[in-house]
Amino acid sequence: MTQIWTPDSWRAKPVRQMPKYPDADELADVERQLETLPPLVFAGEARRLKKRLATVAAGEAFLFQGGDCAESFAEFSANNIRDAFRIILQIAVVLTFGGSIPVVKVARMGGQFAKPRSDDNETRDGVVLPSYRGDIINGLDFTAESRRPDPQRMIKVYHQSSSTLNLLRAFVQGGYADLHRVHQWNLDFVDSSLQGERYRALSGRIGEALDFMAACNITAETSSQIRETDFYTSHEALLLPYEQAMTRIDSTTGDWYDVSAHMLWIGERTRQLDGAHVEFLRGVKNPIGLKCGPKMTADELLRLIDVLNPANEPGRLTLIARMGDDKIATALPNLLRATKRDGRNVVWCSDPMHGNTHASDSGYKTRDFTHIVSEVRSFFDVCRAEGVHPGGMHVEMTGREVTECIGGASAVTDAGLGERYETHCDPRLNATQALELAFLIADYVKQGRKVVEVG
Repeated sequence: MTQIWTPDSWRAKPVRQMPKYPDADELADVERQLETLPPLVFAGEARRLKKRLATVAAGEAFLFQGGDCAESFAEFSANNIRDAFRIILQIAVVLTFGGSIPVVKVARMGGQFAKPRSDDNETRDGVVLPSYRGDIINGLDFTAESRRPDPQRMIKVYHQSSSTLNLLRAFVQGGYADLHRVHQWNLDFVDSSLQGERYRALSGRIGEALDFMAACNITAETSSQIRETDFYTSHEALLLPYEQAMTRIDSTTGDWYDVSAHMLWIGERTRQLDGAHVEFLRGVKNPIGLKCGPKMTADELLRLIDVLNPANEPGRLTLIARMGDDKIATALPNLLRATKRDGRNVVWCSDPMHGNTHASDSGYKTRDFTHIVSEVRSFFDVCRAEGVHPGGMHVEMTGREVTECIGGASAVTDAGLGERYETHCDPRLNATQALELAFLIADYVKQGRKVVEVG
């Protein structure tokens, strides 16, 4: 029999990747404050996303989920939010028009502040301090004061996330996403690149299509789909005291929703069947994601699906494969076969970033663009070989021209990583690399649709 779920039932389960706060009373006070604050997103928006993801599960749409590895207090600005929003719009346009498929846009924004770590502590020159776990928990500076877990940071995260979502809603509804502005969505460094040339050519074709639609009296004034877009937020539900405090009962349905984001996911390090993170997310009605690494077995996956999506509801659960380009061809097929054989209504999505991280010769944590592309290609090939819809892509990226991942059209080299290596945690694709990847994905999507049509 399934145990009764409550927002705090996770506290009776084994928990991983959680900081040890030195002052329990201060933590409890912060949680009480968060419980009284307005929701960051609304239950109806989460339900709308679930319906959109159901179309992805049915093979009728494609999910693009992208954004920072971890948001920070230091990099918070309207320009950075705008640039991240703009590159996601660019990618969605490439996928929609180039891949001939509707795109569900989900950003890693407005809440992606916590990061799992492989070690609880970090040692430098014989000094041992707690590891940096994201700005919601502690600071990046290697000092005892900075690395002390501070619950007050959750309040700051709430307010920064509120500001981020407010600006995103203004962009979505205020005309910035109007397709007629597609020519203005070019960032300067992308505009001068090969990908910029491809994007200009594509936007020109869109302009011709819009002119034809206008001649048929379908304009931004007559159709909201032209001037607005759906845009959702997501983050890893890692810091459970924050997530619990942001969980509310929806007045229209009586269901519990985590109103810190439209979509939450469980990471590779916290997906234990009897663990606290699985326990928490099984009870909220948001669409949720589950990271699936190369060591996951088919039996383990099916048992997790039983817990997280017992009603087999389409759009409820997105499975995010993060295997590594050298492992995906052998690790993914069994998982695909298991979900297909058992008729599980899930979205299969690829995260080609997290399995391809390595230390560069120059000492930086980095990812090679060729390995990322290789995993993406293998994901599409394996899905199609197993008769499963390759439903989405989950990418760590930024709207700025950073130098954190090697290769791609921007030709970042190992020696050049230090020029603009700005990430607080994991290396991100810059805008040029992200747009290049989008064109490749669009080609794979379109090729697959042609195969289906011919078949």
